[in-house]
Amino acid sequence: MRFQILNTLLHLLAFYMGAGIGSFLNVVIYRLPLGISVNNPRRSFCPSCKYQIPMWQNIPLLSWLLLRGKCANCGGGISIRYFLVELLTGVMFYMVFLKISGEYAAGGNPWPMIQAWGPHVLCLWVFMSLLISGTFIDIDHFILPHTITIGGAVVGVLCSWWVPALMAETTHTRGLLISLASAALGLGGLWMVVELGKLAFGRKKFVFAQEVSWEVAQPNDEEPPIVSFGEHKYDWADLFMRATDRMVVSCNSLQVNDRTFGAVTAELWMEKLKVREGTNLDEFALEGVTNLKAKVSQVVIPREAMGFGDVLFLMMIGAFTGWQSVLFTILAASVIGTVFAMIHRLTGKAEWGAKIPFGPYLAMGAAIWVFYGPQFVEWYVSKTMWR
Repeated sequence: MRFQILNTLLHLLAFYMGAGIGSFLNVVIYRLPLGISVNNPRRSFCPSCKYQIPMWQNIPLLSWLLLRGKCANCGGGISIRYFLVELLTGVMFYMVFLKISGEYAAGGNPWPMIQAWGPHVLCLWVFMSLLISGTFIDIDHFILPHTITIGGAVVGVLCSWWVPALMAETTHTRGLLISLASAALGLGGLWMVVELGKLAFGRKKFVFAQEVSWEVAQPNDEEPPIVSFGEHKYDWADLFMRATDRMVVSCNSLQVNDRTFGAVTAELWMEKLKVREGTNLDEFALEGVTNLKAKVSQVVIPREAMGFGDVLFLMMIGAFTGWQSVLFTILAASVIGTVFAMIHRLTGKAEWGAKIPFGPYLAMGAAIWVFYGPQFVEWYVSKTMWR
């Protein structure tokens, strides 16, 4: 009886510890992209009135339910996503606990070898926390911070040295080396996919029946320029991620500072502007351009299928879970993304699918690998082998 009670408490602790970490992840998800310290202020605060929430009003899961999703101070709404992140983290922590402790334990008893499975569980808890944080930050801001991707990769390599079983190895040295190789595969493999995709599909063309205004402006000297044409507006970083990216504009008239051109083709690069008029070519350093506008009939912009943050995210995934996981995650993420896109199209919500970046699909693929990946691959191979 005593063992059953302790065993039940251990299971509850695994889940509720995850919910507690989920409460912290909500802080990370909200503050990190905004450049706010996760330690200052130390306590969570209401997004509406900035009231710092006392400990007794910040109990994971329960507080949101008891307060009915409202701030106790101002009555402002608290998004249900705070509750869902805590619940998701609790569930993922519990699933990791069940899987790893079950693999190590004899006869379903997780206690005898806690010193063996404890570090393994702890490392995967850290990994799940990074996946969840990265997912929701990417959904909100279309970025994956280096703190999560590069910092997470470093932690993943250290964890693989500490717990070689993460790499299905038995020695610390091999765990470290396989983790480094897997991180390199994640970085190089997806980077190659991004570059090839850029070459094949990295352009989007806009053709206008009637000419529209095109302009590059920088309203604030401390912020990057904004490119606008017709009803479209792009931040500079959304268009120019590498030195080879360029925007091609078919102009009916073009003004560059105090110079005026007629029908020309303009090429806008990250640091320069090229203007072609027949065989003549004029080149301007953007640093010296203060007035750039045109009347255009066609605009071709560079386009990214995914950002470099996704590449670094996969590097982090490889550092924690190995090279097989890298390959599985790319495939699984592509399939999941395709399925979601089809569902959104069938339901008439195609624009929703366009708003979901690739990072969450990578996170889902990696999580599937942790719990079911090797078994799925074994099943698939057994079904497809030539007999």
